[in-house]
Amino acid sequence: MTTTEVIADRIAQFLKERTRISWEPDADIFDSGVVSSLFATELVVFLEEAFDIEIGGRDLRLDNFRTVTLMTGLVQRLREAGDE
Repeated sequence: MTTTEVIADRIAQFLKERTRISWEPDADIFDSGVVSSLFATELVVFLEEAFDIEIGGRDLRLDNFRTVTLMTGLVQRLREAGDE
């Protein structure tokens, strides 16, 4: 499994545990009506703790949390920035 797949799998697993739905990687979890914008706070905390990153400033846009694919990209970008 690649790093990208491991990250995506962990995010998808968290979403499934919290919503009881298996999400496709590009499914918009907020457009679905299943989760609210308040759920974004839980996502931020989960991502920060699970992947040892800090999400702030311009990265705290709802658009970064809409899909598993977008969250995976955010995590990868912030981890790479932290390595610099």
